[in-house]
Amino acid sequence: MPATDPITFASFLSDHDDQITAGATVIFTFVLAEVVDKALIRRGRKLGEAVAGRELSAVADTRLRLVRRLIFATIIVIGLALALAQFPAVKRVATGVLASSAVLGLVVGFAARQTLANAIAGILLAITQPIRIGDLVTFEEHTGEVEDVRLTYTYIRLEDGRRLIVPNERLAQSSIANHTVVDPQVQVEVSVWLEPGADATRALDVLAEDPEVDVRVAEVDKEGIRLTLTTGALACERGGVAARLRKESLQRLREASLSFGGSG
Repeated sequence: MPATDPITFASFLSDHDDQITAGATVIFTFVLAEVVDKALIRRGRKLGEAVAGRELSAVADTRLRLVRRLIFATIIVIGLALALAQFPAVKRVATGVLASSAVLGLVVGFAARQTLANAIAGILLAITQPIRIGDLVTFEEHTGEVEDVRLTYTYIRLEDGRRLIVPNERLAQSSIANHTVVDPQVQVEVSVWLEPGADATRALDVLAEDPEVDVRVAEVDKEGIRLTLTTGALACERGGVAARLRKESLQRLREASLSFGGSG
């Protein structure tokens, strides 16, 4: 197989110098952005272990994620700009556009108004932190756990497993019920029913074995007697705690021959 002609190879490099430099710049940009992002993640973990001996708090984690994404986006934008700057045609266009910066500002501002508004709202959310990673919130009748606060969108995992993706501008402009902003525990309440005329006092005694569970008579009607069991749980554990309460309370009532068979 004949060796590559050095003159031909040099000519190829000379003819495609702009494209090769631009491609190398793009590759280097993405590699650098990933390396910096990973370094920030490791630094955050080390700080959490050094300061508190555990992972970062919800407050610090929310802010760190925003800083990571801002730095990542900044590196990518600068790298792509440098790559495009390798082409003389792009330089000429950019020079002409920059000469009319007022028009450019109007065009870009109008085209990216929504994106910029979401990004600014995301920064404000990370600074003021009305919501944090892991908080249980209610937004427009949807209740779920804040899974991620990104630069432009916030992800909320609903109780049925779906993800509610909300633009940050809407979150900044709307009222949000944050159930765990002060206390990480939320109230978990389940209901069990007794037959009409059943001994509610005895049922209360049967269900009151756990001192951390508050048992009360919620209502009495012709359908039966509804008892409520209330306790506290972490937001991420509320589903499992509610299921356990239902199971244990129905089992105790059944063993005491008091079960009506309903629960809520």
